Amino acid sequence: MPEDKLKKSNTVEEGKVCAILAYLLIGIIWYFADDKMRKNDFAGFHVKQALILIIISFAGSIALSMTFVLVWLIPLYQLVVFVFVVMGIINAYNGQKKELPIIGQFGKKFKF
Repeated sequence: MPEDKLKKSNTVEEGKVCAILAYLLIGIIWYFADDKMRKNDFAGFHVKQALILIIISFAGSIALSMTFVLVWLIPLYQLVVFVFVVMGIINAYNGQKKELPIIGQFGKKFKF
């Protein structure tokens, strides 16, 4: 039993930097380029969360910018996205596999 906990701890420690950087986009590139990171469950979890966040961020910004009336909401929307990025980085730093609020559940749908 202690060996399983040690192995899990090593997996988290090995993937922690990639998981943190995933929220800054460079970690996603690293994850797909490095075979060792692809096998790391912890890094994979945070890469999926970061991908969902990036997709939602771009889609929301485009949708808000299409209508002149809602353009003023873009800075507020990006502030919310920034808060989610900080939450993801904090969770990765603390070694937690915690989904982001509201959007995190969609990360489970990615299969890679």
